[in-house]
Amino acid sequence: MSFRPTARLLAASATALGLLALANHVVARRSEARRPPRGRFVQVDGLRLHVIEHGTDRPGPPVVLLHGNGAMAEDFALSGIVGSLARHHHVLVFDRPGFGHSDRPRRRIWTAAAQARLIGRALHRLGVDRAVLAGHSWGTLVAMEMALQRPDQVAALVLMSGYYTPTLRAEVPAFSGPAIPILGDLLRYTLSPLLGLAIAPLLFRRIFAPGPVPAHFAAGFPTGLALRPSQLRAAAADTALMVPAAMATRHRHGALPMPVLILAGDGDRIVDVERQSGRLHRDIPGSTLRLLPGAGHMIHHQAPDAVVRAIRDAAARATA
Repeated sequence: MSFRPTARLLAASATALGLLALANHVVARRSEARRPPRGRFVQVDGLRLHVIEHGTDRPGPPVVLLHGNGAMAEDFALSGIVGSLARHHHVLVFDRPGFGHSDRPRRRIWTAAAQARLIGRALHRLGVDRAVLAGHSWGTLVAMEMALQRPDQVAALVLMSGYYTPTLRAEVPAFSGPAIPILGDLLRYTLSPLLGLAIAPLLFRRIFAPGPVPAHFAAGFPTGLALRPSQLRAAAADTALMVPAAMATRHRHGALPMPVLILAGDGDRIVDVERQSGRLHRDIPGSTLRLLPGAGHMIHHQAPDAVVRAIRDAAARATA
């Protein structure tokens, strides 16, 4: 008799979790229906990568944009820099594996090096050579790996708000949970989307601090896509892999042979600008460092003209 209350509690908890998982599944499918793919898919190494393209007939060097953790190609499009760059360049914006509408098979560990190889092969399949590669935040780790793996494929490198030197990061243990097998799966299909929805306003304020969250971002960012269980797993895995990815390239920064432009907001509260961008600038002979006054981590939204200008400058140096 004493076990009956416990059994009832377990049964009620299981039922509640099941209903929550079903609700999250329905919400995720509706989010995908509201934000269908805007680009095309490239089949590479057994998975589909989603890429948005603009300016395919433009004469300037191709520009490839790689988004940060938790974001997707739509983030760059929303900032306005894609449209500005497409006036002169063929612009390709990838959803990295597991983000947006791209696959992320569980049988692989998607390190920055693995993602770089995948996107490099995708570019080869698309017939894109000697591109200007621009990465934001976590995307800078992939961009650097691509430049180190295939320097012949990268004409210039633009690194924005990046993390390059290994440090202790409190968010690694705090936000890696959904990537843990079984327990993480249970979390991301039940509680994690609700928790993410609750903390999203706080997170948005932090990544844009010291400035406000722009109205166009608050109204247009596809939060529903970002909180799908599949993307939560990708974001958690990238969080867990961030420090190892920085360690993997830390002693190879000086080997980058192409023009390198480093951009950062001087008010960034996500990464230490001096310890990350400043140190990288000192590690790469001939690199250029530009600090954007009053900007935080999301410089492509807060200073889009400066970002476009830096990418075009990098393209000009690559063709000089």
